Amino acid sequence: MSNESVEIFTAKRIITMSPALPFAQAIAVRGDRILGVGTVDDLSQWGDYELNEQFKDHILLPGFVEAHSHVMAGAVWEFPYVGFYDRADPAGRTWLGCQTIAAVVDRLAECERDLTDPDQTLLAWGLDPIFLEGERLVAKHLDQISTTRPIFVFHASGHLATVNSEMMRRSGIDRHTPTPGVAKDVDGEPNGELQEPAAMSLAQGGLSAIGIAMMSPNAKWNYAREARNCGVTTIADLGTTRLALDGQLEAWRQATDDANYPARVVVAFGHFDISLENKDSNPMVSLAVRLRDEEETAKLRFGIVKLVLDGSIQGFTARISWPHYVNPPPGHPGNGLWLIPPEQMADIVSSYHEAGLTVHCHCNGDEAAQVFIDAVETALQRHPRWDHRHTVQHCQLTTTAQYKQMAALGMNANIFSNHIFHWGDQHASTTVGEERAAGMDACATAEREGVKFSVHSDAPITPMGHLHTAWCAVNRLTASGRVLGPEERISVAKALEACTIDAAHQLKLDHDIGSLEAGKLADFAVLEEDPFEVSPEELKDIPVWGTVVGGISHVAGSK
Repeated sequence: MSNESVEIFTAKRIITMSPALPFAQAIAVRGDRILGVGTVDDLSQWGDYELNEQFKDHILLPGFVEAHSHVMAGAVWEFPYVGFYDRADPAGRTWLGCQTIAAVVDRLAECERDLTDPDQTLLAWGLDPIFLEGERLVAKHLDQISTTRPIFVFHASGHLATVNSEMMRRSGIDRHTPTPGVAKDVDGEPNGELQEPAAMSLAQGGLSAIGIAMMSPNAKWNYAREARNCGVTTIADLGTTRLALDGQLEAWRQATDDANYPARVVVAFGHFDISLENKDSNPMVSLAVRLRDEEETAKLRFGIVKLVLDGSIQGFTARISWPHYVNPPPGHPGNGLWLIPPEQMADIVSSYHEAGLTVHCHCNGDEAAQVFIDAVETALQRHPRWDHRHTVQHCQLTTTAQYKQMAALGMNANIFSNHIFHWGDQHASTTVGEERAAGMDACATAEREGVKFSVHSDAPITPMGHLHTAWCAVNRLTASGRVLGPEERISVAKALEACTIDAAHQLKLDHDIGSLEAGKLADFAVLEEDPFEVSPEELKDIPVWGTVVGGISHVAGSK
């Protein structure tokens, strides 16, 4: 028997998410692992122990697993927020939402006055033009703030930006710019809206500045603190860290090797545009495999590849099937943008699949989901492989037929349930119409068709917080208070599975996390109230005390 000391935590109730013993009163920890769960008497058989009663009035669950977020969530707060909803930053300051174009302009003008360098780009984030009724924010509005300073406003979706005329002038964006996604007015002149990465990247010092901020140590720590504050112990950075860049692996190691770092991180390998002249030769496969096989630590994991196939529904850049969008903005082509040519998907997916990697693909629209599902089917025909767990990310308009196909292929879904609250009203009225909005983020259909699924925040697109994300899946209440698609509601128990054991399964970590049972890592979410005892409508309001990661406590809100 090990000589390491045993610590037994008691709690008002322990929800284990293990079917063999769903509830317990005590949990024993040795080192960073769970020795056992049960009662104090049950666990005393392991010998001498130290009794820890700091959670005797709290509820313990497996640490929540946020399987789709971005380290960008820790970086964007270096810049002012101009989103629609009120939002708290990692330091606890609440930024009031900007609910009109005038409010956005006023905040940016105030921030512009604080800049001393006349050439410094004014960069802000969180803009949600779908809420700004009457017209979209474009360059002419930002020109009211400055005609000499470049301005770059990153949208809440992460798929668009709006810039002023000076930014376009300095970046060489004009009526002759051929890049897809440079929106133009009726006269053929660019109006300042840049859709998707290729177009946004044209703006000098805009998107690149956010990328630089993401690479900083401060961003990595803020990312983990936001996770801790909402009970998340494992976070997946889905493809925003460019691991091929010098220093990024080392930066992640430095942060996560610190004993005080309050989360485990799964860093996805982000696929970027490459030429596949030889369909069997993808130069990024070997790097992704090396990261998985040689660079993993207790708090830093690899093995996932992230593809981005289409854009944003509320940004009108997602690829959706006929009849496409209900009320697109003027000049819209009728459907969204392909960010990877569909004809390349089978070869790209096959290259990672054959190497034993798990592919997670951003598919907001059902047309995009079908392309990815078919690519997985082709990969399986070429290279049969069991338990791959390839995952449709966002899965917002995925149909019943597509879920059936996913189940047959052994695929997973990560469903963006937060959209029901944040944009549900606008999806019904403006983007896809009442019928398709009622079937968006269809957790109940996934459950009925036997597809394992998780739910996510996509932070910073929406705030990280699995109690809110679960609340969305359980209640399907929009911001206006209507129930959108009541038949797609799921139970509290199923929502908690989606936030714990099924999210861990999706990341291929269910042997280590996702439930509280002997041998797994001692990662807990510590709540002030029991999710099974409050009403489903109150689920999002349960206070979070903090977390335990590897047996070490981390208090929400601490430095």
